[in-house]
Amino acid sequence: MGGYSSEYRISINSGNIVYKHLDRDRYEPYRVHILKGEWFVVAEDDTPYPINKSNFTVKFNDKVIKFDCVFNTIHGTPGENGLLQAYLELIGIPQTSCDYYQSALTFNKRDLISVLQPYGVKAATNYFLNKEDEIDTTEIVNKVGLPCFVKANRAGSSFGVTKVKTEDEIIDAVKTAFTEDNEAIIESFLDGTEVSVGVITYKGEVMALPVTEIIPDGEFFDYEAKYLGKSQEITPARISEEDTKTVQDIAIMIYKKLKMKGFTRSEFIFHDGEPHFIEMNTTPGISQASILPQQAEKAGISLKDLFGSAIEAALHQK
Repeated sequence: MGGYSSEYRISINSGNIVYKHLDRDRYEPYRVHILKGEWFVVAEDDTPYPINKSNFTVKFNDKVIKFDCVFNTIHGTPGENGLLQAYLELIGIPQTSCDYYQSALTFNKRDLISVLQPYGVKAATNYFLNKEDEIDTTEIVNKVGLPCFVKANRAGSSFGVTKVKTEDEIIDAVKTAFTEDNEAIIESFLDGTEVSVGVITYKGEVMALPVTEIIPDGEFFDYEAKYLGKSQEITPARISEEDTKTVQDIAIMIYKKLKMKGFTRSEFIFHDGEPHFIEMNTTPGISQASILPQQAEKAGISLKDLFGSAIEAALHQK
């Protein structure tokens, strides 16, 4: 839990939920904080015990702990962009999220959309910027129209996202995106119902969870809407059975085509009657306010079983 991005506090919330609900008859869990300055295990009395990065062990109460598996709840870097996955693969420790390539791909909005388009996945029209590029606002508006969304290309949880309504606002919105990443993506506005689809491997089978409809109090599903309760999240979504099956089938197809593992949550907007893909989260939030646990509950899956199944799948892959 933790991480190096603006999302580290949310990640710690998620990690603590997993720690709380893991079956103590089967597992002996430890809370590992991965922070920029240090990696450490947090004891029950909050004492930190440093992690040995050469082999991911910890000396705990005069005993060296070697971990059998890592439950990855880090949102953003390094747990959602492939860095932690690659490190753990190198030292031979299984972990619960997807592999490093899939993690890096899905964290890059531009590259993911490019990979999915040949499979017929619809998405917004987009315009890409590197930090050193000249910003031609007229060209941007001509391509994506107004209003539009300006986003950091490689950041999660709606950090660095601005809804732009006039051409004059584009420059400042791009600067905001560049505070999170040195790449920005500008997307056309999609008017329609926004939904979130969790896809998991549960007891060896890939399955889609009940669909959640998202109604933000503001103009889009930003950080406050996601984590501070400023949105309505309705599960199951108020869409037809046909639309539910369509968007679940697309989410499962994406999961399988990309050879995903563990938990994913994909966002779509029904625009002109068809689901348009927005993004995929490969370590989705698991805190009390998060969508995936709500969906699992509706599917009749307890958090204990949900988390245990992820660990068993990771250990089996070893």
